[in-house]
Amino acid sequence: MGKPKQYNRLAKRYPDYTAAVERLGETVKHAGPLEPKIAELIQLAAAATAHSEGAVHSHARRALKAGATADEVHHAILLLTSTIGFPAVSAALSWIDDIEG
Repeated sequence: MGKPKQYNRLAKRYPDYTAAVERLGETVKHAGPLEPKIAELIQLAAAATAHSEGAVHSHARRALKAGATADEVHHAILLLTSTIGFPAVSAALSWIDDIEG
């Protein structure tokens, strides 16, 4: 799946900016010992806490691609219940359902 339309608009308008953001993302992923699956699950949880539907979609896809199971993706969100509350967890799970079909 391609990048979201808004990201593509930003990349067209600010190519140096988006290239720098992408380099930063790649740099921090390789800066430590976490395996890609765990890193994506952490970023997925962060996206859910920020109530970012697009980022939840993106990081759920990436986590699955990195080897996470659907149960692991769901569990990463369920673990947030006492932190962000049931309504936010429910919303994030619905966004994951969007990509699972």
